[in-house]
Amino acid sequence: MSVSPLVWTVTIVVILALLAFDYFFHIRKAHAPSLQEAALWSSVYVGAAVLFGVVVLLLGGTEMGGQYFAGFITEKALSVDNLFVFLVILASFRVPREDQQKVLLFGIVFALIARTVFIFLGVALIDAFSWIFYLFGAILLLTAGQLLKPGSHDGEAENFVVRLARKFLRTSERYDGDRLFTVENGRRVLTPMLLVMVAIGGTDVLFALDSIPAIFGLTQNAYIVFTATAFSLMGLRQLFFLLDGLLDRLIYLSYGLAAILAFIGAKLVLHALHENTLPFINGGEHVKVFEVTTGLSLGVIIGVLAVTIVASLVSPAGKAQTAINNARRHAESYLDLGYTADAGERERVYRNLVEEERAIRAMDKKYRDKAKDVEAIRAKVREAHARHEEYLRTAG
Repeated sequence: MSVSPLVWTVTIVVILALLAFDYFFHIRKAHAPSLQEAALWSSVYVGAAVLFGVVVLLLGGTEMGGQYFAGFITEKALSVDNLFVFLVILASFRVPREDQQKVLLFGIVFALIARTVFIFLGVALIDAFSWIFYLFGAILLLTAGQLLKPGSHDGEAENFVVRLARKFLRTSERYDGDRLFTVENGRRVLTPMLLVMVAIGGTDVLFALDSIPAIFGLTQNAYIVFTATAFSLMGLRQLFFLLDGLLDRLIYLSYGLAAILAFIGAKLVLHALHENTLPFINGGEHVKVFEVTTGLSLGVIIGVLAVTIVASLVSPAGKAQTAINNARRHAESYLDLGYTADAGERERVYRNLVEEERAIRAMDKKYRDKAKDVEAIRAKVREAHARHEEYLRTAG
C-alpha cells in the first residue's frame, strides 16, 4: 500500500504537535513528575500508538497492520532497554531530578531525527542494493551477541564528543537550573546540562544503528518504519519515570532482546538469500529458503518479551537485585546535595530508602549477599541515615 504525500504531511504534523504539547504543558516548568502523572501520560501515548495501529490495520490491511505492531513492539522494547543507558548517563552527570525531563525530551527529539535520517538512508540502500539485507542481518546478530555480555548496560557517559568539549571548551562543574550556558568568574561557560545532552545525543546515534536494521527486518515500508519508530519514542520520557526503580528488576530483558534481534537477524539473512543477486552465492540466483511471515514474527516477539518480563518479575534474584540497586540509588540521591532543591522530593527519596531496606531484610540472605559492591552500598545507606538524623536534629 502506497502512502500519499498528504498522509505523510499530516502524520509528521501530528507527531510534531505531540512533541510541542509535551514540552509546553509538561516540561517547560521544571518539576519531578509523580508516579501518577507518569502512569497517566504513558497510558495516553501507548493508547495513541495502539489506536494508530488499528487505523493502519483497517485502512492498510492485516499485513500492513501486523508489520506496524511488530515494529512498534520491537522498537518499544529496544527503547526500554536504552533507558538503562540513559539512567547511567543522568546519574553520571548528577542531573537534578526536576531537570531530567528536559534532557529526556531532547534525547527523544534527537533520536527521532537520527532514526529518520537512517530510515531514508536505509530505504535508499535497499532500493539500490538487495544484498544490504546481509549486512543488516549481520549487524543484528552481532548486537544480539553484545547484549549477552555482562555489563552491557554499564554505558559510558563520557563519550568522545563530551571529552573533546571538556578539553577544548570552557565548562562548569555546576548546574544553573536548566540553562545550557552560565557565567562563572565573569566568563561565559558551558553547563553540565549541555554536556549531558551531547552524551544523550551520541548514544542516540548508536541506538539507531541497532534499531533501524531491526525494524527493516520486519517491514520495508518506509511509512510503517517511520511511524512505528516515532510512536515507540513518544511517551518514552514518561515511561522513564514510571519504570525508574523497576528497570533493574528486568534482569532478563537483555536475553529476551538478544533472542528477538537474533531472530530478526536470521530473518533478514533468509530474506537476503531469497532475493540473492551476489554472484558467489548460488551463482547469483535466488535461493529457495523458508520465508518468515509477519504473523510468525509478531508471535515470536510478543512471546519472547512476555516470557522475559514474567521471568524477571517472579525471580527472587531479580527482586533482590532491584531492591539493593534502588537502595543504593536512593542513598546516593539523598547524599547528593545537588540532586534537588525540593525538600518534599528529598523526604520522598528517604522514605523510599527505608522501604527498600525493609524489603531487603525480608529476603533470603543468599540473594542479598550476591549483589555487586554490597559493602559499599551498605556504607552509603548508613551515611544517608546519619545525614538524615543530622537534618532532623538541625530542623528540630
